[in-house]
Amino acid sequence: MKNPQSMQKQTFSVRRPVLTVVIIELLLLLAVFAAGAVATVKQLDYTAPVLMSFTPIALVLIIYLTLRHKWRETGFQSLAAIPASHAKYYIPLLLVLGTLALKGFTELTLSKVAFFILFTLLVAFVEETIYRGLIFKTLLRKSAIAAVVTSSILFSITHIMNALSGQSMADTMLQLVYALLLGAVLALLMLKNGNIVPLILFHFIHNLIQFLGNDRQDTGTLPYDLFILVVLVVYCVWLTVSLRTKLSSKNSSPPGGSVVH
Repeated sequence: MKNPQSMQKQTFSVRRPVLTVVIIELLLLLAVFAAGAVATVKQLDYTAPVLMSFTPIALVLIIYLTLRHKWRETGFQSLAAIPASHAKYYIPLLLVLGTLALKGFTELTLSKVAFFILFTLLVAFVEETIYRGLIFKTLLRKSAIAAVVTSSILFSITHIMNALSGQSMADTMLQLVYALLLGAVLALLMLKNGNIVPLILFHFIHNLIQFLGNDRQDTGTLPYDLFILVVLVVYCVWLTVSLRTKLSSKNSSPPGGSVVH
């Protein structure tokens, strides 16, 4: 039986991890949908809902992580903290970025590039801190599977709001699958190294390429999208096998023995 005094000392997220995740997700969706409603009524630009909702969320996250001294615990560490032998696990991310870039870019201006750099940095910071930071870390106390699967599903569901902006159902479904696989990959990398910084950098560059890239609605980019989906599926399998092998090695190694990664 757990000591009542020790239970009282535990934070709410430790005592109620599932409820904590539900609250975080609902608050995020509420903020986005409310901002979307305002933007629709006032006929604002398609980036307005994200700016109106994510800007205050980013400020709250920064204040919370600073006051509670949770930056490191949430995964904000130096890139040097990642073992050199683990660098190979990030190579497929470069392949994804390279494939996206092959779609081409629209006509670029300095103001457009500057705006979307700030915009995508905001999105990357908020989404990664929430999904691969707070939600992932909270559910990791229950199990690694719960952390990876749930954070990935919630990350995917959040992108359903794109359907409200006039996007077709087919495009929305493709994006949901894409977000699910991408979320799983990033969650597995978080489980592998516990470092959120490379995930934010990838998310930032990924979104920047998408916003500055061609927005054609024909099937010309479909082969690129399908290739990326295949890469993500294989990537998930590779990371899963790597993590299972690492776990098996730890369990089979003698006390005090070292584990080769």
